[in-house]
Amino acid sequence: MSRAHQVSGGRRRRPRDTFRQDMPEPLRRDVRLLGAMLGDGLVEYGGKELLDDVERLRHAVIAARRGETGIDEVAALVDGWTLERAGLVARAFTVYFHLTNLAEEHHRIRTLRERDTGDTVPGSVAAAIEEIRASGDGRPAEIVEGLEFRPVFTAHPTEARRRAVVTAIQRISDLLTRLNEAPGASEREETERSLREEIDLLWRTALRRHTQLDPLDEVRTAMAAFDETIFRVVPHIYRALDRALDGADTGTRPPKAHPYLRFGSWIGGDRDGNPYVTAQVTRDAVMIQAEHVLHALENATARIGRELTVHETTTPASPGLLDALAAARTAQPGLIAEIAKRSPGEPHRQLLLHAAARIAATRERNADLAYASPEELLADLRAVQDSLAAAGAVRQAYGRVQQLIWQVETFGFHLAELEIRQHSELHERALAELDGERSEMTEEILETLRVVAWIQRRFGVRACHRYIVSFTRSAQDIANVHALAESLGEGAPVLDVIPLFETGEDLEHAPAVLDGMLEIPAVRRRLDDTGRRLEVMLGYSDSAKQLGPTSATLRLYDTQEALAAWAARHDIKLTLFHGRGGSLGRGGGPANRAILAQAPGSVAGRFKVTEQGEVIFARYGHREIARRHVEQVTSAVLLASTDPVQDRAREAAARFRPLADKISDAARSAFRALIETPDFAVWFARVSPLEEISELRIGSRPARRKAARGLEDLRAIPWVFAWTQTRVNLPGWYGLGSGLAAVSDDGRDLTELREAYEAWPLFNTLLDNAEMSLAKSDRAIAERYLALGERPELSETVLAEYDRTRRLVLAVTGHERLLENRRVLSRAVELRNPYVDALSHLQLRALKALRAGVENDDERAHLEEVLLLSVNGVAAGLQNTG
Repeated sequence: MSRAHQVSGGRRRRPRDTFRQDMPEPLRRDVRLLGAMLGDGLVEYGGKELLDDVERLRHAVIAARRGETGIDEVAALVDGWTLERAGLVARAFTVYFHLTNLAEEHHRIRTLRERDTGDTVPGSVAAAIEEIRASGDGRPAEIVEGLEFRPVFTAHPTEARRRAVVTAIQRISDLLTRLNEAPGASEREETERSLREEIDLLWRTALRRHTQLDPLDEVRTAMAAFDETIFRVVPHIYRALDRALDGADTGTRPPKAHPYLRFGSWIGGDRDGNPYVTAQVTRDAVMIQAEHVLHALENATARIGRELTVHETTTPASPGLLDALAAARTAQPGLIAEIAKRSPGEPHRQLLLHAAARIAATRERNADLAYASPEELLADLRAVQDSLAAAGAVRQAYGRVQQLIWQVETFGFHLAELEIRQHSELHERALAELDGERSEMTEEILETLRVVAWIQRRFGVRACHRYIVSFTRSAQDIANVHALAESLGEGAPVLDVIPLFETGEDLEHAPAVLDGMLEIPAVRRRLDDTGRRLEVMLGYSDSAKQLGPTSATLRLYDTQEALAAWAARHDIKLTLFHGRGGSLGRGGGPANRAILAQAPGSVAGRFKVTEQGEVIFARYGHREIARRHVEQVTSAVLLASTDPVQDRAREAAARFRPLADKISDAARSAFRALIETPDFAVWFARVSPLEEISELRIGSRPARRKAARGLEDLRAIPWVFAWTQTRVNLPGWYGLGSGLAAVSDDGRDLTELREAYEAWPLFNTLLDNAEMSLAKSDRAIAERYLALGERPELSETVLAEYDRTRRLVLAVTGHERLLENRRVLSRAVELRNPYVDALSHLQLRALKALRAGVENDDERAHLEEVLLLSVNGVAAGLQNTG
């Protein structure tokens, strides 16, 4: 076995063939089918020679992983192709990953269905309620009463796929579902033909964007997840909670589960560093959201109205429902007469069909018929529900009608609560200009506040009232926004101004800033109006870029602990808003485990988090996966709010904190020493496709906050994304090895570290996430990227830390190989890695040539195309990349 194979994959690891044998047969069948169809399409497009080249590279990278050949032979194969051929091979591997991801998603859904046997499924809401009751906490109803989960969709540029590619994959997914449902022979034959057609179309579709996204494109893209998944799955999530609380009676009584999901969005509202998000864009964004939710509510109400055919002889209407119909007849006699003619003797149906017509009028802005607010619609729906219940039709009252009520309560007429974000410096500047000559930026800030007020008049305060101040350094940063709003006089919006603490220093000073906020009259008024509710946002990305992953994790934990204590002292219901990314270097990883690792007292039944880029479709792209994800988060929030779980975490934190502090200090020193090396930013840009990534046009927002070229101005997203491409994955683990070594090399053995890993959820999650990041790295390929920087001392430093981290993480976890305890993930990573290697070699060829300098414009264009295709493919292969 070669050294490269040992270091990248781990000694005594299971052979790749064993992982292939472990692959479940249905998954193997789908991968083979889709792969074979792609292979046939390659032959049709480019002849057998194209497929032969793809296969040669595939076999070469697998052989290199096994140690049967060297990595130089793979590079020589890739270097021998024309640039046109290299581009076609890169496209082939990228499309293969899209198809493989699809097959894995189908298998995950298949597995979820197989596990749903009627027994309590681990990680479900029912399992959490059962555990709370068994623990003796005795407070499931109390904890559920205060339960909130607020996922906030953001347009961070980590979704590298074009919308055309996403929709093509969805069509292939639908056909694969049809094929797996065991159709008859003729239907199977037609489905397979359609599959080949769609795979051929995907192959021929440009995989990357050639025009820049604008913010409204991002809004429309996110709407796909709402239309296809979120609107439909929400009532089923509430039903599962209601069933867990009171068994099989759900659907025959008033529900005990309240609508605890509140979706938020930054898409079209986040203007920090994005000059393309204007006040007009924010207004347009909320109108696009309203169009989608009103369409969905209209269709759902009309469908239920058509289905609810209970007759007045079996289910007489209540006086309240008859009064509602009478009022409707007075206001719109012609419409009610037409509905009554189609539904004689069916008053419940009549009121629902009338409600559907009013929702349509609300969407079309027909003031004579439109609802003034969601509360008016809810009044009609509850009139129907109460009348059905009074007549004894409880299954009709608390079945589909209740599900519609849940949807209205969750989404209103605005769908997601649009949030505004802007940098603290700009508010200070705008306030200084209020009484003098105003700059364009100041006018834009004031116009944004006017638009927020307009949204509130149109859709209610709930639709848009959060204003997040990034880089909050003091309470004055919060006061500045309130002062700007108050300058509008009677046109001022209602605002909850939320501090966002991002750097290590700002996180440390957060409680002092909140003390200052309590002195602001506008803040005190909002606390009175909201029952002393306050929200604080914590930034994971910039703190990790500044401190390194280990120290940032511990600093965030300390901040959560301090803020929870502060809230308890001031009798405030605090919601912590976690600004996490999809990647491990930006606070990503399994959401349920992250929640259970939060500081005791910091959850308290409430969890708010950003859902970014590719994560939106990974978690909310399919109904069953979305339902499972939300249930897992809900389960974790419930458990993290119980006394037994908090007590265990508190005891472990007290016991192991001195150990963690020593690890943190050494980890931070190692990380800072690396990034503070002279000209580190220049070196990073040379060893990675950092600058080229902007050409992917994967978001509307620039990669840098300012025109400056320093590392401090680089956004955390391209920082992580570029390191992922190099197969180093540095933001997910760098410094941890030095931290662990500071403890293990001081004469102590690993016993205490191992005990911390077993007993402290925070430390366990920290090491497991680092292990996942290391598993998606490859030392041998990373070495080739790092060599492009022509600074061997930096390459040696990074690789030495990689070796140290990998060795000590395995030693502490007790694993012989990375991800040993996570069989499914380990299999997926191991089987994918060679194909990612192929794309990395193609990317390296292009990157080396570009770094050497290319004068011919055509050659440069071909090289950039190969590079960007490979970037797209690596992102698809490694998945949680941003």
